[in-house]
Amino acid sequence: MTRAEFRENLLVALDTLRTHKVRSGLTVLGIVIGVTSVISVASIIEGLNRSIQERVESIGSRTYFLSRIPFAMLGRMPEKIRRRKFLRYADAQYLREAVPSLDFVTSFQNRPSFGERTTGPNEIRYQSERVDRLILRGVEPEYWQAIPLFSVAQGRFVTRYDVDHARPVAVIGDAISNSLFPQSDPMGKTVKLNGRPYEVIGVFEKDPGLFGGPGVDQFVAIPLTNFRKCYPEIRDVFLAFSIQREANLEQVKNEVIEAMRRLRRVPRDAENDFEVISPDFLSSLWNQLTGALVVLTGAISSVGLLVGGVGVMNIMLISVTERTAEIGVRKAIGARRADIRAQFLMEAVVLTFTGGAIGILTGATVAWAVRTVLPSVPATLSYLWIALGVAISIGVGLFFGYYPANRAANLDPIVCLRYE
Repeated sequence: MTRAEFRENLLVALDTLRTHKVRSGLTVLGIVIGVTSVISVASIIEGLNRSIQERVESIGSRTYFLSRIPFAMLGRMPEKIRRRKFLRYADAQYLREAVPSLDFVTSFQNRPSFGERTTGPNEIRYQSERVDRLILRGVEPEYWQAIPLFSVAQGRFVTRYDVDHARPVAVIGDAISNSLFPQSDPMGKTVKLNGRPYEVIGVFEKDPGLFGGPGVDQFVAIPLTNFRKCYPEIRDVFLAFSIQREANLEQVKNEVIEAMRRLRRVPRDAENDFEVISPDFLSSLWNQLTGALVVLTGAISSVGLLVGGVGVMNIMLISVTERTAEIGVRKAIGARRADIRAQFLMEAVVLTFTGGAIGILTGATVAWAVRTVLPSVPATLSYLWIALGVAISIGVGLFFGYYPANRAANLDPIVCLRYE
């Protein structure tokens, strides 16, 4: 097809759209719905994927966690997991000695404000101000190295001296600081944490959390020894270890697992009675959660595109019937089958491309609205998905438009000229 023929076919297709506006609009509605669902959901998922990746990077690519139970287990735990032995503080020192390729090992404990029936809610007060939705964590000085997300913006972190002397000092989240000290400097102030006095020595960098969940802003960190003294009923201990840069990640991780199995006297043929959580556990969990969403979106968009494609085929068959005489005249003056086929294929592609363009714009609008209304869901529209939306719409036009176009190309010119 020459450039002139392409331009002529395009103008004829656009003229057909203008002549039958309502019919064309209803025809492309399915395409619009299908492409909109693909673009909007893909934008949301891509934005969330980017946030997840940033969160994984903020944890550290060489940091692993040891836990008695899985981090992301939902519902009631099996009996064999509930009966596992608790990790101990001394396990950190054992790993330091047993695995020399570790950069550091640190232990920490949690006292959340929710989801724990045995602990009760946490509360922090300063004068008349009060915050009660916070997570209390007992930490060692190496903790911020394990999770750089807990870096200090103001003041300092817990030191070895604080841990050795079980000092009542606290590092608070940015949101907690803003709530308790809206007009003053929090450094050196004495707050009441669950009824006990603590000196504020630092404020964490701002981090509102992921998808509206708890972030560093809702944390208060105190020396681990002080935590153990005040909350002896909390028995779950977590370990974090980082592998030296020159060491092989998988090999050192296996050494840690073998060391823990020896320490906990796990039989050779038994499975681990502890969990090793890799830095990308958030990515793995997210991929599992979004798998069903991707399948559902694909099904919805496929139905929309199928309906739109059938509509395009139907409207093109009607168009072939209405323009039978025109086809006969064009063949009589020298138009080839390929020319007729290209003309009707162009009309089908213009129909679906128009629907695809509207769907892309609508999907981009949905992504922008979601990002504006819910800042914790950073929907992002990439050029890849724009190109994919265009390719899908053109592909639907070619696939569903070929049969009507081929039927038009194979019409007998004599029969066409006699058609009324």
